[in-house]
Amino acid sequence: MQFFLLYLKQRRCSLFVFLLFCTIFICVFLLYHLPVDAVLYPAGLCALIGALVFLFDIRKAYQKHRILLRLQKLSAAVMEDFPPCDTIDDADYQKIIALLRDEQRKTERQMNGRYADMIDYYTIWAHQIKTPIASMRLNLQSEDTAFARRISEDLFRIEQYVEMVLCYLRLDSGSTDYIIREYDLDSIIKQAIKRFAPQFIRRRIQLFYEPVYASVLTDEKWLLFVMEQVLSNALKYTESGSITIVLETPLTLCIRDTGIGIAPDDLPRIFEKGYTGYNGRSDKKASGIGLYLCRRICKNLGHTIAALSSLDAGTEIRLGLAREKIKIE
Repeated sequence: MQFFLLYLKQRRCSLFVFLLFCTIFICVFLLYHLPVDAVLYPAGLCALIGALVFLFDIRKAYQKHRILLRLQKLSAAVMEDFPPCDTIDDADYQKIIALLRDEQRKTERQMNGRYADMIDYYTIWAHQIKTPIASMRLNLQSEDTAFARRISEDLFRIEQYVEMVLCYLRLDSGSTDYIIREYDLDSIIKQAIKRFAPQFIRRRIQLFYEPVYASVLTDEKWLLFVMEQVLSNALKYTESGSITIVLETPLTLCIRDTGIGIAPDDLPRIFEKGYTGYNGRSDKKASGIGLYLCRRICKNLGHTIAALSSLDAGTEIRLGLAREKIKIE
């Protein structure tokens, strides 16, 4: 109905002229007292031809309307196959749209080029910064003082941030180099534990872990990054107590801590980008990126990640490692 009303509005000038001619025809017929038979036949013929022309025109307009509706669902950059131009205005509009489309494509190419250059720059920077970090760590190995241990911890945090930068860049670059195959889950867990072993020892946090004797279809490097982020958070917010790593059915790895927990209002949002919550604001060192990256990686690997927590009672991160349909972001 809306299309029909818009069609009549668009053809109002033609309809006005048609009605004007009909009025003139009727006036002449009345003034000259012409025989009815001499008028009805040509009038009926004209009405029939007019109706056919009207139906043909409205059908053509409706087909054009459907094509334009289909084009509206496409991106402006890929709009092609416009309906044939019936008027000069249509031709002008299509030329304007083509110019805008070409300009948008040109701008997108420039932006993609600049983004690729930026990604390359920060990737090279992240790799280069590892060299002085490794050199500093090597120099500190010969010292066993409180100051040296404190510097080593700071270097460890810097390394974590560098790894987060590289992970963030790789996830958005489109080249995430996934290698999906069966891996021994215990091997990945032990790698994560080994990296944080000095912190467990220094802070006297108990670790409860027994081999799970399970294999998982995943990417070792990316799943290890997720585990390291979860362990890092568990250690960060656990002043004393323990961290437990267990495997539940069906193939769900649970990492529990006895830390400060997460506020109920913050819990639904901890996987959002940049969200730090009350704990992050108190700590003033949280970036709000770690768990966000974990969620994206788990989604890409076909895994799930969820959190259970209570204030002052600890937090449990559950990694569902059973294979789901992979959908790369």
